[in-house]
Amino acid sequence: MTDKPTLTSRERAVQCARFALDKKALDVKVLEIGRLSSIADYLVLATGLSDKQTQAIADSVKKGLKKFGKAIDIEGLKEGNWIVIDYGDVIVHIFRDDLRRYYNLDELWAAALPVEIPAEYLWEGKEGGTE
Repeated sequence: MTDKPTLTSRERAVQCARFALDKKALDVKVLEIGRLSSIADYLVLATGLSDKQTQAIADSVKKGLKKFGKAIDIEGLKEGNWIVIDYGDVIVHIFRDDLRRYYNLDELWAAALPVEIPAEYLWEGKEGGTE
């Protein structure tokens, strides 16, 4: 029996965001939904500009979290339009931009508490050398 390192639900959600941001995901959000729903403790929302980018983002999340255990289920990876990765306590949604706007999970979960993503994981706004 191998002992895998463990993460809290919150840590897992933040790490999912981190690995999505590693592939330049846009508008990444971590939402605490445990008090609103029994489906999971956290949602991670991320956007890619193409099916190839959404697939790369999903692959980064899967590989990055592999040492902490495998996802329960992954849907939509082949098509790359809307990919859902279910870790039980955390559900990751990776959308192409047009589908994220259409399904608008951001508004659906507006009552959820946002979780701050550490600044060192963020890339948007940094590429201009303004650090």
